[in-house]
Amino acid sequence: MQRRIFSISAVTLAAATGISALPTLAQAQARAFQSGSDYLTLDKPAPTEAPAGKVEVVEFFWYNCSHCNGFEPMFDAWAKKQAKDVSVRRVPIAFRPDFEPQQRLYYVLESLGKVDELHKKVFMAIHVEKQPLNTVDQIAAWVDKQGIPKAKFMELYNSFSVTTKARKATQLQDAYALDGVPALGINGRYFTSGTQAKTLERSLQVADYLIGQSRGKAS
Repeated sequence: MQRRIFSISAVTLAAATGISALPTLAQAQARAFQSGSDYLTLDKPAPTEAPAGKVEVVEFFWYNCSHCNGFEPMFDAWAKKQAKDVSVRRVPIAFRPDFEPQQRLYYVLESLGKVDELHKKVFMAIHVEKQPLNTVDQIAAWVDKQGIPKAKFMELYNSFSVTTKARKATQLQDAYALDGVPALGINGRYFTSGTQAKTLERSLQVADYLIGQSRGKAS
């Protein structure tokens, strides 16, 4: 009988004080996701492009990467579910000079407003259709078949705008100390990936947690 009375009193006290005997979701996540294991906290903040008051999430990718190809549908579905205060953008990486043609390809598609139409098709062409899209000539021939004339593609490929975006992308990957893809940068302060978070699916859960951590800190 005494145990029963004590149990009821504890529940009543919790209700009166607002203190729960069970951990909240935020507390559970805080214990589950730890800096240094599931994600990294940058010593020096990386630059962001998100408007004031928004949390920026950057997906770093490479078209030739098979893991990026597998991650793309997961990331795309996740990105579409984000709240209005989350700004999501993709950044193509260039670890070596021979990565640059595909890096510039993405920014040409972005300049033309063709990312939604052709971004997934690039992955499919490479990983399903086994088309080599490594050089600018190979890429120009492929985009021509997608309705983008070679002359227009080359004009944008060599433009100041695309050149600048490619340079900034490489600078950003260095600021995040990127060592592989796919990877996620959150608000210029945090970094996670499938390797860091243990799985690609879990990296998105970690990103959700870090977005929550960043709210109120967005500049």
